This record gives sequence, structure tokens and C-alpha cells, in this order.
Amino acid sequence: MPIEIKELHIKINVDEKTAATTAASSVDEAKIMRAISESVEQMSNIGKRKKER
Repeated sequence: MPIEIKELHIKINVDEKTAATTAASSVDEAKIMRAISESVEQMSNIGKRKKER
């Protein structure tokens, strides 16, 4: 039986001082932005499937 996720809560704490001083954080920032965009896309798909029912 498949599992259906009805709600998704994402909480992120960002320390701006650390992110501004290191170059490696830009790579991490890109990964974070990609994860957020994928999450938004999945939420959109869930909404579309919910409307179809």
C-alpha cells in the first residue's frame, strides 16, 4: 500500500555571517535552492492530483 504525504514542513536556519565569508557556502546555497525548487514542484504535483480526485 503506498504512503501519501499530506503535509510537508521545511524549516531552515541560515547564519548570514558564515555564508558570506566562505566560498564553499555558495555551492551549498545552490544545493539548498535546488532542493527547495524540487519541493515546490512536488507540492504542485500533489495539489494537481488532489484536484483530480
